[in-house]
Amino acid sequence: MPSAAENNIFFEEGANMRAMLMCRQRMFVAIVAFALVFMALIFRVFDICLVNGLQILGDTSAVESKPHPAAALISRADIVDCNGAVLATSLPTVNLYANPKHVKNPQNVAQELSALFPEIGYEELLAKLTRPKTSFSMIKYNLSPAQQVAVNNLGIPALEFQKSEKRVYPLNNLFSHVLGYTNIDNLGLAGLEKSMHKRLSESSKPLALTLDLGVQDTVREELLSAMKTFQAVGAAALVMNVQNGELIAMVSLPDFNPNLNIPVGDRSLFNFTTQGVYEAGSVFKTFNTALGLESGKVKVNDKFDATKPIKIQGLTVSDFKGENRWLSVGEILIYSSNIGSAQLVSRVGREAQRKFLQNMGFAEPLQDFEIAEKGRPLFLSEKRWRDDTMASVSYGYGISVTPLHLISAFSALMNGGIYYYPSVIKDFKKPAPRRVISEKTSEQLRKLLREVVVQGSAKKADVKGYDVVGKTGTANKLVNGKYVEKKVMTSFIAAFPQEHPQYALLVILDEPKGTKETWGYVTSGWNAAPTGGKIIKEIAPQLNVPSDFDINAQKLNLKTAYKP
Repeated sequence: MPSAAENNIFFEEGANMRAMLMCRQRMFVAIVAFALVFMALIFRVFDICLVNGLQILGDTSAVESKPHPAAALISRADIVDCNGAVLATSLPTVNLYANPKHVKNPQNVAQELSALFPEIGYEELLAKLTRPKTSFSMIKYNLSPAQQVAVNNLGIPALEFQKSEKRVYPLNNLFSHVLGYTNIDNLGLAGLEKSMHKRLSESSKPLALTLDLGVQDTVREELLSAMKTFQAVGAAALVMNVQNGELIAMVSLPDFNPNLNIPVGDRSLFNFTTQGVYEAGSVFKTFNTALGLESGKVKVNDKFDATKPIKIQGLTVSDFKGENRWLSVGEILIYSSNIGSAQLVSRVGREAQRKFLQNMGFAEPLQDFEIAEKGRPLFLSEKRWRDDTMASVSYGYGISVTPLHLISAFSALMNGGIYYYPSVIKDFKKPAPRRVISEKTSEQLRKLLREVVVQGSAKKADVKGYDVVGKTGTANKLVNGKYVEKKVMTSFIAAFPQEHPQYALLVILDEPKGTKETWGYVTSGWNAAPTGGKIIKEIAPQLNVPSDFDINAQKLNLKTAYKP
């Protein structure tokens, strides 16, 4: 029989066992409870993050709603000039939007936002914040960093930011008609931004142009000066490399700042160099002379009767300041004789004339040119191309072309007879060049046009050292079906230097006015030609065109030495 001490030990051990078992049971319960709690938490997290998250993506009433279509903005590549200077680029920015369903006090929010964005206005903001049945309402595009901070400081949860890009043009107006512009979603709406939209949005490689920033700036400044001096309503100029058709400068005035909103229909949006068609007047005598010489039916020394006006099918052809005598082919150009031009083309015939001008590219738009805006020449059908049409076209009436057509064809006459399709993008694939006249005709024509600059209507464009060749043109504008005497378009087309031309220039002034210095005359020799001379003087050194001052001096010395 156990003793009392042994019984105590037994009872103590039993009590300890029961306590241990109870502790184990409680720990088990606690573990199960904790496990259940954790499972509940995991389930809740799963429910919130995945299940409800998927619902949010599909539910437009949720705070984190599906991005609005406007949010899918397009990143665009830079556009650079021939030397790599940036002309167009994209900068990171943010847009501000709201979820109207979560705006608790739209009146107060609209009031606070109108203080930050007074250009939007309270009523418009309130309308944006109270739009029914929508969870996305764009408030403002392209906020500045300061504006973003100010909105954040308002502490309104319903206002959110959206990452975006803004297209910017560092040089403002300088290349506006070439580059064009984009809308708020970075979609190209004009110029290269429109025509090259796919290339700019699918590649990050900069789009390199043939245009030269320095030359472009010089040309624009001289055109602006000419517009001011002669009170012209518009002006345009093109500089082209005659050896490959690449454009070095393209300016159309008035122009615009693509960083700003310009009203639709504003004249400044119109790119006259590629879109505007006009009757070029006497610069067309250059093509008429080339036609005659190339046909073989006209020789350089041939003379034509310009003693009096002539009539052709009811059309009276007369000269502005007639010489009233027989004129050689060169003199027809020097004195810009309409009578002589009409007689010259009559030897060739209207069928050959029409075919020649078609081959020079004057019948169709320049479809392969990169800029979106392109004008269609007004080129009469064969049935309507009568003898009077043949005569008027010989001196630049009855046919309307764009300045780009004009300089492209003129470059072919100057470079030895090869027509190159124009381009503003480096290494852009173009149709193959073609021969349009012989080297002999090109050389003869350059010599004749040099005399126009030396002693004819383009004297004010004679830049010493560069042997400029060129032709002036003055055409009355057609208004309401009638030609207006004092409303003219003046043109000057040129190439330099004479022996081996590298560049061509076309200058156009729209409705220039006479001045005291021009004795009231508005003809091209008094405005477009001197403007062209100033441009050549400035850009020739920029283009590394060597001057021949020394050669001219040597020629002068030789003439003096052998003078009888």
